[in-house]
Amino acid sequence: MKRRKATRSDSGSPQNDLIFGLHAIQAALDVPVSRIKEIWLADERHDKRIDNIIAGAKKHNITIQKVSRDDLDEMLPNVQHQGGIAKSRPLKALDETDLFKLLDNLDEPPFLLILDGVQDPHNLGACMRTAEAAGAHAIIAPKDRASSLTHTALKVSSGAAERLPFIQITNLARVLRELKQYGVWLVGTSGDSEMTLFEADLKGPLAIVLGAEGKGIRRLTREHCDQTVYIPMKGGAESLNVSVAAGVCLFEASRQRI
Repeated sequence: MKRRKATRSDSGSPQNDLIFGLHAIQAALDVPVSRIKEIWLADERHDKRIDNIIAGAKKHNITIQKVSRDDLDEMLPNVQHQGGIAKSRPLKALDETDLFKLLDNLDEPPFLLILDGVQDPHNLGACMRTAEAAGAHAIIAPKDRASSLTHTALKVSSGAAERLPFIQITNLARVLRELKQYGVWLVGTSGDSEMTLFEADLKGPLAIVLGAEGKGIRRLTREHCDQTVYIPMKGGAESLNVSVAAGVCLFEASRQRI
């Protein structure tokens, strides 16, 4: 390990070229071929999590720089980096060609999460973490007016982004039509639906469709859904955060699919 000052020029790359947070860095190391190129660790940290990162980096022949926490703060201001930042190759961009290739190769009914215009990277990362935990095969989102895999989304996903395909498409309506041709049942969420989530049959080829924060799914997206459901709630809350709603819907589907 070397020690030198980390600078912005070291990290001068798009947001998704940087990973921050020890869990996210470890997840990017725990794959056969890591996309990490270099790691900066706070010289004040000496614990098992740091030791594990150092061991993982050594396995992949990745250079580690020991720097001050102030240097890390300068590289990525206003984030909770936990004493670790890594420079990496960006995750491979996936599109609808990759989506249908994935569907063709599945040996079980597809289980997808579609996010219609979720713009907050924290929510995207949380949805990715939940979707992977529930057993989803991929997340689909539009390229425009929606969050991409920024370093914040990567951090919040807690490693799920390294394992769960995130597919960005240019025309959501067209892909929804094509998914129907594959036999995928599209279930959207809407507060004015007449059926609850728990009454719906979610056992076959399925895509759960959730909308943007505070807006819900768009009219055209809703028109392409085979069915809409609502999550019954008690108390005074009118709606749930999209990542929370994703958790409720995905795990209900997962429960039914066992």
